[in-house]
Formats: sequence, structure tokens, C-alpha cells
Amino acid sequence: MSAPIALCCGEPAGVGPELALKAWQELRGSCPFVWIGDPHHLPKGTPITLLSNPAEAADPGADALPVLTHNFAASATPGQPDPRNAQGVIDVIKRAVSLVQDGAVSAICTAPINKKVLVDGAGFGYPGHTEFLAALAQCDHVVMMLASDQLRVVPATIHIALKDVPTALTPELLHQTIRITAQGLKTQFAISHPRIAIAGLNPHAGEGGVMGHEELNWINDLVADLNGQYCALSGPHPADTLFHAAARARYDAAICMYHDQALIPIKTLDFDRGVNVTLGLPFIRTSPDHGTAFDIAGKGIANPTSLIQSLKMAQQMAANT
Repeated sequence: MSAPIALCCGEPAGVGPELALKAWQELRGSCPFVWIGDPHHLPKGTPITLLSNPAEAADPGADALPVLTHNFAASATPGQPDPRNAQGVIDVIKRAVSLVQDGAVSAICTAPINKKVLVDGAGFGYPGHTEFLAALAQCDHVVMMLASDQLRVVPATIHIALKDVPTALTPELLHQTIRITAQGLKTQFAISHPRIAIAGLNPHAGEGGVMGHEELNWINDLVADLNGQYCALSGPHPADTLFHAAARARYDAAICMYHDQALIPIKTLDFDRGVNVTLGLPFIRTSPDHGTAFDIAGKGIANPTSLIQSLKMAQQMAANT
């Protein structure tokens, strides 16, 4: 049996702890994982098994949530984040990376964090999980993919203002994004000959320069030059016709030029089942596509579907590698 998945606790005042319990209740016979965090932060009455090493979590007959204890500085009150716990959240991520690099776990799945709490409590110096994991793995460039059974999308630029996208979107960045996406589709999704569709930056992909010149100036040539080098490429396509059912059947992933161009279609098509995948790391990392949800934390109503899909996808990706 392969090594279990490491599930990082995330922000202990958010929905992460209750979702971990719900995910274990759903997956305990089919997808072994170990939760790393402070067991006192789990919902009251959660059945737990304290482990000395992750391998003990691989028993599909386990009748309690497998836990690798990581003591935090403070207790956790749902909906009320405590900056004293910020360093603990960071250290759990570091511990999970060490475990996956050592082969003790097969993949990492990260519950949501709150960046402001990490900054306030521990001076966190990264925009988010993805950049922190890249730094820990000493990777120069990684790619964020949102994936579900219906669609895989990659934003070439991510958390920047729309007005800054044309400057940030360079030939070098798009080239790197295409290369890493193609490699990830091959090695982690077991697609031997991937097909990637490239969205245009401008409405109607510029419409011959009437609505923008980036396509004419360099995007068209880049896509043509790279077609067949890493995978089959097509585009740039008008984004408004790229995501209907017939169009989606013609590619395995779509690379979009900015955040909302990628995330709006997948969240519209499959809001609860989207999974955040980081490509380009030397290990597998998935995450649910939602935040800490402080407003509903502790009420027992948080939907575990995205976390469940994240764990299942990590298991499948590990099996493919």
C-alpha cells in the first residue's frame, strides 16, 4: 500500500478542522491520510488515533482520524483567529514538506490558511501557500491549476490587478506556464499526449488588432512556435467561446491570461468540486478551492466536497507518478 497523504490543518479557527473530520468519515476506507495539527483544535468528540509516524495511517480499517500531533501556542475558537497560532500553521506546512520529501507521505493536501493572520502573528512573507511551498522546495516557478472532472484551467498571471496583467504577461512567463502545465499533465495526470488550449488576452482574441495587439504582436507566434514542442497547443482562442461543452472536449487544460478568466468558468461549472493543484513542485500538492470561511466555522454546515475531491485527486496523482 502506498504512503498516506499528509493533510495540513490550515487555519485552526476556520472550517479546516471540521472538514478534516467530515473527509475522514467519507474516505477512511479508501483514501488513507494523516491530519497534522493540534488535536485540541478538532471538533469536540472527534475520534482520533495519535500516530508516531505516517505509515500507521495507511490502515483502511482505522476507526479514528489519524493524527500527527503538532502542538500550537493557543486554543482555537471557530471564527475567531488567534495570531498566536500563526507560527504553528506555518510549521505544519514545513513539516508536511519534509515528510513528502522523505517519502513518508505520498502527497500534501493543505487546508485553507488566512494570510493576514499569518502576517500579523508570524510575519509571513509570502502571498500564499503556493509561493511558500515553492520557496520550501527551492523552485523558481510553479503553476496554479484549478481542476475538476469537467475542466482544468491555469491562470498565467494570478493575484494582480487587471490593469497590470498586460505588463506581467510576458513571452517568458507564458512559455514557462505552458511547459510546466504540459509536464504536469503527463506526469501527474497520466495524459501522455496532452492538448492545451490558450485563451486570448483581449476580447475575441484581439480580433485582428481591433481590440488589442498582444495576440498579433507575440502570442500568436509563441503558440505556433511551441506547438508540438511540449504538447499539442491551440489558440489563442476567444475566451468567451472556450468553455462550452463542445469546446472543452477538444483540450485537456486551458491556459488563461488572468485570474478571473480562469476561475470564473470552473467555479461556474463545478463550484464545490474544484481542486487547487500546484504544478512544478517536486511533490504533489492539492488544496480545496475555498477559504477559511470564518463566518460559518464551527457551525457544522461547511461543505467538505472540495476537500474530499482534493484528497482523492492527490491519491490518484500519486498513483500516476
